[in-house]
Amino acid sequence: MAAMVVQLGLAMIPSGRWARAWGFTSATTSGTSGSLRQAEEKLALAQAAMQDEDFKQARLYAEQAELDARLAEAEHLTEKSQQQLAELTNAINRLRKQLGGLQ
Repeated sequence: MAAMVVQLGLAMIPSGRWARAWGFTSATTSGTSGSLRQAEEKLALAQAAMQDEDFKQARLYAEQAELDARLAEAEHLTEKSQQQLAELTNAINRLRKQLGGLQ
């Protein structure tokens, strides 16, 4: 089963490496989003459907898994951007205080 390959779009991705293929690491999957969990579940369903030789259903699940993984990636990038914005806002506020003290 670990050697099973699931087709996601045009890319053939071994099932054990799909999260890394999408750029998810242990750091990005800690506190895993619901979308990423759904992607993992649908990928498992796709693998089961492939073993049952229900290739049409397997493809549907694989496509859903891909979309869920893309959504999880977008959510992660949004969160990361919000954190960076908060850090920049804090830095700007510190600089304003320093400038205020100089005047």
